[in-house]
Formats: sequence, C-alpha cells, structure tokens
Amino acid sequence: MRKIALISSLLLLSYVAGAQIGHGSKKTFTLDDTLRGSITPERAWWDLLHYDLNVEVDVANKFFRGSNVIRYKALQSHDVLQVDLQEPLDITAAYQGDTPLKITKRGANAWFIRLPSPATAGSEGEITVQYEGNPRVARRAPWDGGISWAKDKLGRPFVATSCQGLGASVWWPCKDHMYDEPDNGMRITITVPDSLMDVSNGLLASKCSYADGKVTTVWEVKNPINNYGVNLNAGHYAHYTETYAGEKGPLRVDYWPLDYNEDVAREHFKDVPRMLQAFEHWFGPYPFYEDGYKLVEVPYLGMEHQSSVTYGNQYKKGYLGRDLSGTGWGLKFDFIIVHESGHEWFANNITYKDIADMWVHEGFTSYSESLFVDYHYGKKAGEDYVIGCRKSIKNDIPIIGTYNVNHEGSGDMYSKGANMLHTIRHIIGDDEKFRQILRGLNAHFYHQTVTSADVENYISEKAGRNLSKVFDQYLRDVRIPKLATTVKGSKITYRWENAVDGFDMPVKVAIDGKEQMLYPTAKWQSVKGKSLVADRNFYIE
Repeated sequence: MRKIALISSLLLLSYVAGAQIGHGSKKTFTLDDTLRGSITPERAWWDLLHYDLNVEVDVANKFFRGSNVIRYKALQSHDVLQVDLQEPLDITAAYQGDTPLKITKRGANAWFIRLPSPATAGSEGEITVQYEGNPRVARRAPWDGGISWAKDKLGRPFVATSCQGLGASVWWPCKDHMYDEPDNGMRITITVPDSLMDVSNGLLASKCSYADGKVTTVWEVKNPINNYGVNLNAGHYAHYTETYAGEKGPLRVDYWPLDYNEDVAREHFKDVPRMLQAFEHWFGPYPFYEDGYKLVEVPYLGMEHQSSVTYGNQYKKGYLGRDLSGTGWGLKFDFIIVHESGHEWFANNITYKDIADMWVHEGFTSYSESLFVDYHYGKKAGEDYVIGCRKSIKNDIPIIGTYNVNHEGSGDMYSKGANMLHTIRHIIGDDEKFRQILRGLNAHFYHQTVTSADVENYISEKAGRNLSKVFDQYLRDVRIPKLATTVKGSKITYRWENAVDGFDMPVKVAIDGKEQMLYPTAKWQSVKGKSLVADRNFYIE
C-alpha cells in the first residue's frame, strides 16, 4: 500500500526537472504541473465510470456550491483517490456512503481522498465530494478560462464556463486528466435563478421551478465525455429544434440563442446542417447521436463542448467577420460553427491523453475548415483555403509539447497541423483513400483517448507508407523542409535540406511542365529536365 508521503516524494523528484522547448529556451515545471499533468498512482488504480454533478450557482455573489458523485472501478487494490479542484474553490467534505473520508491537499489543486479500506481489484465503488467557493473568473475566455460572469446587451446575467487546458477542476471536482473519461457518461444538475435557463451537455431530462425563485435543470449524457467538454451556460435563451437526417438516422439538433437573437439565429445557424453534411462525409457519422447536437450562444467566442458547442461569433461569417485564409473562401461560412463543431470528431470522439498532443484536436479540426470548403465549393477552393492559412505559421517551437506536465506545444498546431495533413493527403495521392483514413480514425478510436503515436501509426498503416519522418519533421521540428535543386543543361539534381535525419518524403513536382512524383532523400539525385516546380499542396520551401 502506497502512502501519500511516498507519492509526494516521488512527485517532488519529477517536477524539479526542466524541459527544453523551442530554440534552447527552458521551461521549468512545478509540482502543481506534475500533479495536474501526470497519471499519478492515485489516479492510475481506478477507472472512471460515471459522474453525477450537482451545482447551485449564486449569480449575485458569483458563488458555486455543489457535489459530485464519482463512480469508479478498481483496477488494482488501493485506498487513496486523487480528485482535483482548483483554488479558490474548496472541497468541504467527502463521503463513501455515510462514512466521512479523510482529505489531504497537496499543492494548490490536488486533493487526496482516503477510503475507509482498500478497494479490491475488480470492485466498483463511489464517493461523494462536496465543494463550494467563488470559482476563478475567466480572464480571456476561452483561452484563459474559468467562469464568465457577463451581461447580455439588455444588462441581464449571462454566465458560462470554459476551461480547456486550464482544466475542468476550475469549476467542479473531478479526475482532471484527459486519459480517463466516464465510461457511462454523466448527469449534470444545475440550479440557477429562475429568470435564467441553464444549457449543458446531453439531453434535457427534467426542469423544475421552485417557490424560492430558483430553477433546476437535469441533463443526461449517455456517452463518455472529456472533462473540459462539460459546460454550464445560463442566460435568457430562446430555443428551437430540428431533426437532421444523418448517416445513423435522425439526429436531434437544438439551438439556444439569446432571446433577442432568435430571428437572426434562425437564418445564420443554417451553417449547422451544411457542417453536418460535410463532416459526416469526410469523418463518418456524428459521434454522439444519443446525446444530440446543440449550438448554444455564450459571452465569449466559442468552444467545442461535447454535444453542447458554444457560439459567440456575433452572427458573422468568417472569424468575427475576417477570413483567416485571405482567399475569400473563409467568408463563405461561420468559422466558429464549422471549427468548433469539427471538434466533435477530433477532440470529443478522438481525445488526446496528454495536452502535449493537442495537435490531434487542432490540426485535424483546422483542416476540417478546408474540407468543409472542399465539400461545398470544390477541391481547388479547399486547397486555396488551407494554403492561404500558412501565413499564420510561426515555426517558433515544436507542435508537440512536454508530456506529463499539462504543457501544450506551439500554436502552429492549427495551421501547420492542417498543412501537414494536407501534405499527407497529397503524398497518398488518392482522395477516397484519404477520406477512408479520416473515417477509419473515427471508427477505430471511437470514444477513446489517444496519443499522437496512435494516430501517426494508424495513418502510416492505412496509407501503406511509413510516414514517421514526415510527422517528426512537422510535429517535432521547427524547420520547413527545403527541396534543394540545381539545373545544369538538361539535368536537374535535387535533395532534401533543412530536414530531420532520414527525411524521405515524396513530393509531386512538374518537370518541364509534366507532373511526376520524386522521392528525395538527403543525398543528391538527378532527373532529366530543364525546370522543376514543386506542387503547392506540399508544405515545403
């Protein structure tokens, strides 16, 4: 039986090490980073089965009080669970049945709860965790999240949560590591003043108003759900619904705009069925038919909360009215509806185990914008869009971050990640095969957490080509590979430069106007010809 003191000593050894990121710069991580980002022994021994979250929101005092029933299965014998809750919130008590449990806090946000006796491997159990306090106020939602205590344009309360990266434990106690999700979903019960309506994940099971001026909504989530995908949104909402005829049958689609925006929403939100049509084509069936799809207006830009996608793009096309690609195609759709909904496949269905692999969410979903354009406006338009987005790439630090300390890599995971996938599509050279790889990822890793290696290996296997050096180049290095060429008479010599060791990516070129594939390495090779132009769809110099 491990004791907390022993675990803490091991953690202290791990957190003092710094990590090299980018061009020799050094990032030093803390004990809190390790407790947040690693699968500690107090996390590893139990598998999460279900959450039953109950929260009362005191809007006037910006105060939360609630409880979470955490159901689990013991994978091995142990008697201490790590539950996370971030300051300034406090866990006030924990129980197993009627038995109070001993609680020890380590660092700022990790709470270790000791059971009355060790759990037996294979057994199931549950604990109830009670908590309260004034949760962290969002500083720049959704990027620096927490609780947004906003007002709508009529001066009425408008409350929302956002917490990717920061962690769901900023507003509710949970096992706040992405590797584990509740196998059987969760129940979300939210009580707010009765002038407001809470909209959370899944389907609305019940709504009850009380004489004291409060209203409680109960939402049922049938599928596994990642922690940061859980949300609370309280406002003066209008509501309407439609049914989408999808690949798996009828899909319930709910819209929750603020009441005074209903008319504009009914027109503007028509991008939702267009999104579903395109993404079910490219990625396979929407992954959460049992929980429906909803689009919910919030006081920040938006976020990919599972089955409860949040929206704050001001009812404009593009990204707040701007085309991020500079091609014009980005103004053909609402960026937030398309991008955040794309995360239902890549983030909520396929979820990273560690935020260091966040490109799995953002690279694929950024490329989903191009695939949306491709589906509705043609292949060249899709190419123009993703290539146009290259202008935002910084090549500052690697896309993959540092593991086990809740550390993400470069923001290049968006546009560079998308262009890497676009390059791989053209290496494969068969759009239907590429589409089946995308659909296969969502079927093979259905409702699973993954590593970058899992995704990389799957793509290589299905492509029929070892793409490991391509992934190393674009995910783990900051250089853009350069196809170096020289021309002498009717002879062209070529090789890869500015590349990782062993880089052997094929590339499509036009030699004297005739397209063909070349297979460069770091060694000079030659081909007959007088001019060579690389295909623009390959992200190279």
